[in-house]
Amino acid sequence: MKATALEFRLRFLLGVIIYVLGFIAPWNIFLHLDSIRTWQYLAAWPARTGWLGFSTATIAVLILGILCALTGAFLRTWASAYLDPSIVKAGTMHGDNVMADGPYRHLRNPLYLGTFFHTFALALLMPPSGAIFCILAIAFIQLRLIHAEESFLAVKLGEPYLAYCARVPRLLPSLSARVPASATKPTWFKAFLSEIYMWGVFVSFAALGWRYNSVLIIKGVLISLGISLIIRAFLPKR
Repeated sequence: MKATALEFRLRFLLGVIIYVLGFIAPWNIFLHLDSIRTWQYLAAWPARTGWLGFSTATIAVLILGILCALTGAFLRTWASAYLDPSIVKAGTMHGDNVMADGPYRHLRNPLYLGTFFHTFALALLMPPSGAIFCILAIAFIQLRLIHAEESFLAVKLGEPYLAYCARVPRLLPSLSARVPASATKPTWFKAFLSEIYMWGVFVSFAALGWRYNSVLIIKGVLISLGISLIIRAFLPKR
């Protein structure tokens, strides 16, 4: 179940490939499936059953997308502020000490949970078959990466990390902090820059979603990705 070192190094590329496949859903051609967006499908379902009008359901799904995008961006930025963005983007695993501050007092893998929420937001812009594929594929990759990192840290850090794992949940956050705060100082601005793509996706949903045009939001996502790649090239490497 653990990811290999190669998978870890290429995790961002693998994610991009999965998202692209989710958006284009090439199998729809062979399965003769419609290219309707998941956003439209979810909005039409309660309208057909009479629970909500189509306009109200469309707004409800949009708000869901905005909240998922915001939660993903916040979690990843909060985690990056304490872990250091250079480690977050590193191609190899790091483990100098047990990180037990910021979001890591509530759950062990806030970065991965943030990516899950981000994936749910993007899935609304995909065809339903692409959304299902993307969510399942990202979950599979993320869980493999989590098991690989936790196994690595358990070996490298030993008992302190195992004690931390025994108190702090893996993915479902605890409302109250499970461990005392350490003296780690967050680097908020650097973390925001490193996660500018996530914030760009949130802004795309929040600002462009009210045009009810999925293609327009997708363009905002692509622009956010381009900006993040430029900024990432100038961020200091550890």
